[in-house]
Amino acid sequence: MSTQTVLYDIPGPKARARNWLYTVLFVLVLALVVYYVYAGFDEKGQWAGALWKPFIDGATWTQFLLPGLLNTLKAAGLSIVIALPIGALLGIGRLSEHKWVRLPVGWIVEFFRAIPVLLLMVFAAAFYAYYTGIDSEIRPLFAAVTGLVLYNGSVLAEVFRAGILSLPKGQAEASSALGMRKTQTMINVLLPQAVTLMLPALVSQLVVILKDTALAGQLTIGFDELIRGSGPLTGLYGNTIPTLIVVAIIFIVLNLLLTQFARWLENKLARRKKAPKGAKPMHDAPASVVDATDLNTGRAV
Repeated sequence: MSTQTVLYDIPGPKARARNWLYTVLFVLVLALVVYYVYAGFDEKGQWAGALWKPFIDGATWTQFLLPGLLNTLKAAGLSIVIALPIGALLGIGRLSEHKWVRLPVGWIVEFFRAIPVLLLMVFAAAFYAYYTGIDSEIRPLFAAVTGLVLYNGSVLAEVFRAGILSLPKGQAEASSALGMRKTQTMINVLLPQAVTLMLPALVSQLVVILKDTALAGQLTIGFDELIRGSGPLTGLYGNTIPTLIVVAIIFIVLNLLLTQFARWLENKLARRKKAPKGAKPMHDAPASVVDATDLNTGRAV
């Protein structure tokens, strides 16, 4: 019996016809919604060429959009670089056999996961303003990165923990039988395999980090990210909808590039797991491996 028939029943003629009908109806409804939105914008004159003309001018990009995009990438990049190792440490800490490690780490993860990112940024901005001497020009960046790291680090901790727990228990047991310590097992055996399994979830969270940088543009924090940086355009040209559409397209392109990079990395990791062409067969293995045989069957163990 094939795997396909085990997972679900193959649709018959009536089911296929019904699925096609649902698909056609969905496409029609989606087309109506798109047309309704387009007609509404057209009625308000949002598709007029004068509103889109500023985006042809290079000064619009160099003075407003590109500086905001650079700040967005800077905040997202710093947050990703800091949150990934913190998430890995917290995730491993939640798997510790010692209660004095596992319980506090669990409290930290649950606490910061429960607070909205925007509140964390606001608290961080107030903390840096009242209790540190950080310059006011870079304080918004610090607040944005702090909020993103605290929240996403705790979320990534659960991703790492779930990825490690998804591995077969035999991996850890075999490492223990070889005399490896728990730290060696985690670093050399479990984490490398778990990262491949976690990659889709990790990329999804990295996309969230990139998008959440927009929260730092609100007035309390005042970080000049992409959306806030494009704000003066709407005041100069009165083209709010075109500006937001252009900003949305930029975010879509960035997220697509991040997803494509993740797919490339996943394929590369998968190729590394394959045996190289020049690999020797098992009978050419060192004597220390071949000599470990079952006395009854003569097979290597």
